[in-house]
Amino acid sequence: MIIASHSLTQQIVNQLGLSIVQGKYGGENSFPIEADLCEQFGVSRSVLREAVKMLTSKGLLRARPRQGTWVQPEQSWNLLDPDVLRWLLERKFSIDLLSDFTEIRLSIEPQAAVLAARRATAEQKQAIGDALDRMRAAEHGDDDPLASDIAFHVALLEASGNRFFSQLKDLVDTALRISIRLTNQYKGVALASIEDHRKIHDAIVAGDADAAHAASFALVQEAMELIGAAREKARQA
Repeated sequence: MIIASHSLTQQIVNQLGLSIVQGKYGGENSFPIEADLCEQFGVSRSVLREAVKMLTSKGLLRARPRQGTWVQPEQSWNLLDPDVLRWLLERKFSIDLLSDFTEIRLSIEPQAAVLAARRATAEQKQAIGDALDRMRAAEHGDDDPLASDIAFHVALLEASGNRFFSQLKDLVDTALRISIRLTNQYKGVALASIEDHRKIHDAIVAGDADAAHAASFALVQEAMELIGAAREKARQA
């Protein structure tokens, strides 16, 4: 029963969150009162209040007793929350948003590779190697190209041994699902470069922090350049 309640709450969070990000509420369209939302979703006040609490924690809503609930301005939204980022990407494809995200990757992933080369455990190195094997298998249709590519980058963050980098794995997973499709499409290929990822893996296994940084930086920088080219093409169109 608890699981069902949690699942229902998450469904409401997803529906309301996407509606907020799409601009359905806010401005002239004020956020509905609690009674109306309970009727709309067919849920109790406790379930609805939990959903509102979750949206409030993501920066989308602000609620005060006896004063109501209203939508926060976009600059208050927590863009590091995977749900918020996913809703933003679903709202309308935004090359600028992907560019911002890739700039974050450019500042994080090469340093994560350095840390992984210095202190990754044998198990963490194996996880990166397993992801690379999955990418090779995807070339032959034996694995999912997108999932295996994402698994590599997530394993890299976890191998850094830095708890803050590890916390970003859900965010990276969410954004890469859009980013990888765009960059591969723009390169005219369906799969990521195994060789580029192998260089990162081999440097980490060898404990070569400089090589790991260089290989990771080159990989993300290429994505940054492809996104920039796609943005310029869209502007010209």
